[in-house]
Amino acid sequence: MSRVSLATSLLMVLAASEALAQETYRPPTPLGLDEYFAIPEENPLTQQKVALGKRLFFDPLVSSDRSRACASCHRPSLAFSDSVPVSAGVGGSQETRNTPSILNRAYGQSLFWDGRAPSLEGAVLQPIQGPREMNLPLPELLARLAADSGYRREFSGAFAEGPTGSSLAQALASYVRSLRAGNAPVDRYLFGDSTALTGEARAGMRLFAGKANCIACHAGPNFTDERFHNTGVTWGSADLGRYGVTGREEDKGKFKTPSLRNVALTAPYMHDGTLATLEQVVDFYDRGAGPNPHLDEEIKPLNLTPQERHRLLAFLGSLTGEIPRD
Repeated sequence: MSRVSLATSLLMVLAASEALAQETYRPPTPLGLDEYFAIPEENPLTQQKVALGKRLFFDPLVSSDRSRACASCHRPSLAFSDSVPVSAGVGGSQETRNTPSILNRAYGQSLFWDGRAPSLEGAVLQPIQGPREMNLPLPELLARLAADSGYRREFSGAFAEGPTGSSLAQALASYVRSLRAGNAPVDRYLFGDSTALTGEARAGMRLFAGKANCIACHAGPNFTDERFHNTGVTWGSADLGRYGVTGREEDKGKFKTPSLRNVALTAPYMHDGTLATLEQVVDFYDRGAGPNPHLDEEIKPLNLTPQERHRLLAFLGSLTGEIPRD
């Protein structure tokens, strides 16, 4: 075998070995979360994709006037949510729904409050192109990325090609998929640390699973059933939630159950941000939420005492875990 062919063979073996190692990459699982989360076969998780997606996520280049990044609304210090009822887009525009946290969306079965996107890959480009958000047509964004030597190099390293709509979506989805947060006091308590929860929080946990029945919708390791429910929030408004996707009468006013992990950091609450505090959220459910013809059958007045409300809030505070910020 000639030196040239031998060198070529070695390079091919090294490249194949590197690709195999990339395909098996999984970030460490925080305490309390499932080890398994689905990764699409067409978009295996690699460190290169995650790094590229992270750079894109924090870069205002992805908005039409270069003033807004994904991180402008999904702020790491706020569990990747925002602090206002509805976030601002470019040119003074405003979104129509509250910005949800994107932590632990690797476990999500559908995306957005109305579930219109079935996957992260199908979701991440929508805000970039949305006229109320970043308002940047995809061809223009791809041209910007192709003109940047750093991005050309990173796309080539992660995908063996320049930026395309598919590779852009896959990179952003890979970064969001890597954002997992657990190891909250409730996790440490459930895994054997009896000192991790206060007595008030332990009593609140019993209420959460019992009298308050929060667990009917906020179930599982991520404290969400990933389904859609009508709680009567701003019933009568133009936003009919899931109905806008399915057109089914029974879906009017239904919105996706958000995860309660890190909920103490994600005020204001509900799909439209109309409840400013967790105290208001507890009061809302205590009185039986917002009656309407499609109100979820699990929702009934709770008749909580002031002490019980205090205990429930203490438990909700125990759901704040370690949040990736770097």
